[in-house]
Amino acid sequence: MFYKPDMMDAFADYDAARYVIFGVPFDATSSYRPGSRWAPDAMRKASANFETYNQYFDIDLEDLSIHDIGNFEPYSSVDDTLEELYLTIKPIVKDDKIPIMMGGEHSLTYPCVKACAEAAGEEIGFVVLDAHFDLREEYGGIRNNHACVSRHIRDDITDTYVTIGVRSGPREEWVYAMENDIKYYTSDDVREMGIKKVISEVKEYLGCRKIYLSLDMDALDPAYAPGLGTPEPFGLTDIDVREVIHALAPISVGFDVMEIAPEYDNGISALLGTKLLREFIAAHAASER
Repeated sequence: MFYKPDMMDAFADYDAARYVIFGVPFDATSSYRPGSRWAPDAMRKASANFETYNQYFDIDLEDLSIHDIGNFEPYSSVDDTLEELYLTIKPIVKDDKIPIMMGGEHSLTYPCVKACAEAAGEEIGFVVLDAHFDLREEYGGIRNNHACVSRHIRDDITDTYVTIGVRSGPREEWVYAMENDIKYYTSDDVREMGIKKVISEVKEYLGCRKIYLSLDMDALDPAYAPGLGTPEPFGLTDIDVREVIHALAPISVGFDVMEIAPEYDNGISALLGTKLLREFIAAHAASER
């Protein structure tokens, strides 16, 4: 089921761990540039670059209970992969651990949110940083396409939903978002309002104690993360994304970093995605001190 556990600083065994990291090397529905299947191992390699100490939170990751369970072995079918991934995540969240997924394509977020929502025993919110709405019912004849993940999470799991950084989608998705009163902030909104104002509004809007936080790396401008499946110019900065993670990690019951395609750059995107993952752990751990 799992293989290759070797994330730096993930020294705890499973039973003792508060944070459980896993990779899902799957990109079968990628619509532009495949390759996110290689991201989990690229992120593990990148993790060797970073110091364990986080000065901002005065936390050393070596002192935290982090376990890398390895890479989930996907099926060729997206439907089978999502169902088996859901069954795999359920016991992790039942054990009161924080699942942290390294994708892989964004369709994989659905079963993780589903498992976290069931374990929470209450309404949870879903906050996603993404260049795209992902509000289609199906794409390319596939319901569980990566371009549909937010639509199905809203329809099936929770409509307490916010997306930050959106700037791409067909007219129909923009109309759907407006007609359904979906809360979203474009990357232009973030620049004009400032990220701290956006975060303040998001926290007020959510009105729930627990969320799942998902980072599709194409929320970032390609200047910061060029190695992606569907890069979209005019995006968020690395500092914008870090600010969101710092603010929302304390109420997050799960987190993922998705859609890095490391073959298309020289390691920049994997480095940034890994650093942001580590910022999530530090921010969450600081809130539990």
